[in-house]
Amino acid sequence: MTTIGLIGAGHIGSQLARLAVAHGYDVVVSNSRGPETLAELVAELGPHARAATPADAAAAADIAVVTIPLKNVGSVPVEQLAGKIVIDTNNYYPQRDGNIARLDDESLTVSELLQEHLPTSKVVKAFNHINYGDLTTDGSPTGTENRRALMVAGDDAAAKQTATALIDSFGFDVVDAGALAEGWRIQRDTPGYGMRLNAGELRNALAAAKRYRDM
Repeated sequence: MTTIGLIGAGHIGSQLARLAVAHGYDVVVSNSRGPETLAELVAELGPHARAATPADAAAAADIAVVTIPLKNVGSVPVEQLAGKIVIDTNNYYPQRDGNIARLDDESLTVSELLQEHLPTSKVVKAFNHINYGDLTTDGSPTGTENRRALMVAGDDAAAKQTATALIDSFGFDVVDAGALAEGWRIQRDTPGYGMRLNAGELRNALAAAKRYRDM
């Protein structure tokens, strides 16, 4: 059985853990405060979930999800994620994360920053533009009319296919935005950010996005 390892168990991480268990995956959740602080979540999730340190969650993962404040990206385990698919849900909020020069001047995207930190992992951007509460309420079966769509971006085609299959199993259509460098197209303040859009609408939103410097 595929194991999803979550580096971060806040609003998004806990919701993704619920989705994963509900759809037949094993889950290992972690946070910066220690496995004992996740006892209530693990009890809710049931026998297919356990808590661990970030390093142990990374080691156990077939697919890892990094869902922590961007300012803490340097704490993400590197060796344990070597060669693995890593889904990045992160967004850049300078008031929370502090100013990061290469994000401020838009010479780098959020997920490229994580990819630099994880040079041998296969980073895929996903789940960053949906309200966490919608993750467990807005999914619907494949083929449903007007099904909500989510974006993926990444530099490894096979990794994106794996992420796409995961997202589809969670109840969402998927739109491929291209390389990690295109992840800016659905960051904060862009047309698709936080909106409930079907696949066609999401493609249009991605195409209409403008760089911050051009807004």
